[in-house]
Amino acid sequence: MDAKSFDKSKLPSRHVTEGPERAPHRSYYYAMGLSDEEIHRPFVGVATCWNEAAPCNIALQRQAQAVKKGVNEAHGTPREFTTITVTDGIAMGHQGMKSSLASRDVIADSVELTMRGHCYDALVGIAGCDKSLPGMMMSMLRLNVPSVFMYGGSILPGRYKDKDVTVLDVFEAVGQHSAGNLPDEELLALECVACPSAGACGGQFTANTMACVSEAIGLALPNSAGAPAPYESRDEYAEASGRAVMNLIAQNIRPRDICTRKAFENAATVVAATGGSTNGGLHLPAMAHEAGIDFDLLEVAEIFKKTPYIADLKPGGQYVAKDMYEAGGMPMLLRTLLDGGYLHGDCLTVTGKTLEENLEGITFNADQKVIYPVTNPLSPTGGVVGLQGTLAPDGAIVKVAGMTTLRFRGPARVFDCEEEAFEAVENRQYEEGEVLIIRYEGPRGGPGMREMLSTTAALYGQGMGDKVALITDGRFSGATRGFCIGHVGPEAAVGGPIALVETGDMITIDAEKGRIDLEVNDDVLEARRKNWAPRETDYASGVLWKYAQLVGTARKGAVTHPGGAAEKHCYADI
Repeated sequence: MDAKSFDKSKLPSRHVTEGPERAPHRSYYYAMGLSDEEIHRPFVGVATCWNEAAPCNIALQRQAQAVKKGVNEAHGTPREFTTITVTDGIAMGHQGMKSSLASRDVIADSVELTMRGHCYDALVGIAGCDKSLPGMMMSMLRLNVPSVFMYGGSILPGRYKDKDVTVLDVFEAVGQHSAGNLPDEELLALECVACPSAGACGGQFTANTMACVSEAIGLALPNSAGAPAPYESRDEYAEASGRAVMNLIAQNIRPRDICTRKAFENAATVVAATGGSTNGGLHLPAMAHEAGIDFDLLEVAEIFKKTPYIADLKPGGQYVAKDMYEAGGMPMLLRTLLDGGYLHGDCLTVTGKTLEENLEGITFNADQKVIYPVTNPLSPTGGVVGLQGTLAPDGAIVKVAGMTTLRFRGPARVFDCEEEAFEAVENRQYEEGEVLIIRYEGPRGGPGMREMLSTTAALYGQGMGDKVALITDGRFSGATRGFCIGHVGPEAAVGGPIALVETGDMITIDAEKGRIDLEVNDDVLEARRKNWAPRETDYASGVLWKYAQLVGTARKGAVTHPGGAAEKHCYADI
């Protein structure tokens, strides 16, 4: 079978297009202007997260049209639909952030329901913002129909006082403003220029981290993650993605053929090598879970531990996604890692070729400053580190890219929610050398595992980012920098050790050894445990209540269903 002739007898869409009994179904397609020939082609879902919530998403509709053109050219019938996003930059710093992580699973669920309900045969997913990238890829792995992922592209950097700036600079400027070091008019001037175009945040925050993952894991076409959203070249990648998914149907290559355990190890390697978001340690286990692969936070952290940090990207470094793209992009980064022995080159990709075959002819460009050779890395171990110890028996995670000090010891100052912590930071009600604890912000306890960028950025804005540590059972933004440890498990809501910490307790963090420990005797902790009771939240109904009932541990990816290992049927084979 080639890409111009398809046998629908084994494709899901036969249930809505073939035989006399499907005449009513076909009548709907005629109503939308499809020809008889188009109705009997394979149906390809073209899913986007287009909306007007944020610049991350506003270019996706344009790119979807290009995908549809590619599908049509390759003799498929595209069916466009959209799903939600919650944009972290706008949800950040208030109760709205509780919706963010839950949106990842709603995205995956809604794509699954649309695909199942209409019996589409394949999927091209275009996503632009944070949780929409893993959510879209999770749906691909869950459905296991031939799929291609495409990133909507990053934002162009802003310019302020002759320097490139990102939204992180605005968050940190809020801290400078609260400290009295930045006048109102300068804050306004910065916020007006920091985000000058469509596209997701430009640093190696969660969106760009997961975009890099999409190429490394084999679900996206080579170099499709690199070009900024405004570049018209993105439309060429979109068309190519449409053609590629038709080829995958013809060859019956599915996401689980591509996303093997070795492919997940490649993905984790790229997160560490680029100094990527700590959220990679949450989303990779969740994606693996959809494929029935056990790949938890601690296993991800083992990959991080042995991976050199080689991409000098914000927030720990100097450059943004546009700079990396112009320097050689993901193909050059992958080539460098492969030649250094850090990747599995035999993993299949959506091109129908292996990762190594895709990289033939790619050489290292020494005439650039963004990507370093593995023989001369920015640091010998990854930009992201896993931690474990008496405070976090189920693990925790920290981004160390750009940090000079990897050890910290100090007394705890405890807060039971982010708002309390942010208020204390705004009012300078903390001391240098302290370890700020923000708890009851985990997947279940939040509910929703909020990111803490507003708090961490405010600390940096006050010049205290490297003088205190911050620990939470919630999350940190990919834009966070400093000694900020998230994903502490077990979380406070289920009685993990973080629930028993009291202000003044000594805490030791050693990112070199991968340790995080509470220096309190076991008998004292046991006495505290007897007096501990679960904390109620304000969310007694609605989607966040439902999420809290279903969500699992951060170590396993904060997933909400049993995953691929519990499947009794595969959608692609219905």
